[in-house]
Amino acid sequence: MTTKKSLPDKKQKKDGSKQKIRNFLLENMGRVIESHELQTAADGKVQYSRRLRELRDNEGWKILSHHDTTTLKPGQYLLKEKPPVKPDVKFGKGISAKLRAEVLDRNGFTCQMCGLTPYDVDPATGRNVRLHLGHIKDKSLGGKDELANLRALCSSCNQGAKNITGEKPSLIWLLSQIRRAGQDEQRAAYEWLAKKFGSTK
Repeated sequence: MTTKKSLPDKKQKKDGSKQKIRNFLLENMGRVIESHELQTAADGKVQYSRRLRELRDNEGWKILSHHDTTTLKPGQYLLKEKPPVKPDVKFGKGISAKLRAEVLDRNGFTCQMCGLTPYDVDPATGRNVRLHLGHIKDKSLGGKDELANLRALCSSCNQGAKNITGEKPSLIWLLSQIRRAGQDEQRAAYEWLAKKFGSTK
């Protein structure tokens, strides 16, 4: 009899901090949550931010932070909608710190879609740009965690680029678009390039 009663307690102990955070977020969906609440829900574990990142990146949970919207302050989070029942794909251990550093270095710590850097202010959020690693071919479409398939993206572009397979534009195509643009647009492109690479004068 005593062993039967103790089984639920053992199962509860097996629930890791991520599962506790999952449960807490679902119970408080649509409500702004403070970081100390998440820490309490995870039994005081300080890795709650890592668990949130795993839920966002690996399981498709739409958890917003102050990096995503100006309505939230640092340390505030919001689960806007019910997460997917199952992740679209199975994820491995994730991208290593070494691979992340290689991608950011190769891309010059610059968003490969809009050209913003961590020193710029994101016009969509009004906050400093935060760079992420985005897949050129999304994992749900068979893309892999490898250098050739990863690029630096700011938060806004990363959100918009999800599940879109984007190829880098060719030099000929890029020049043709600049030639077709008006003088103001061409001047803006020139100023952006001069700022990025330094003036040639």
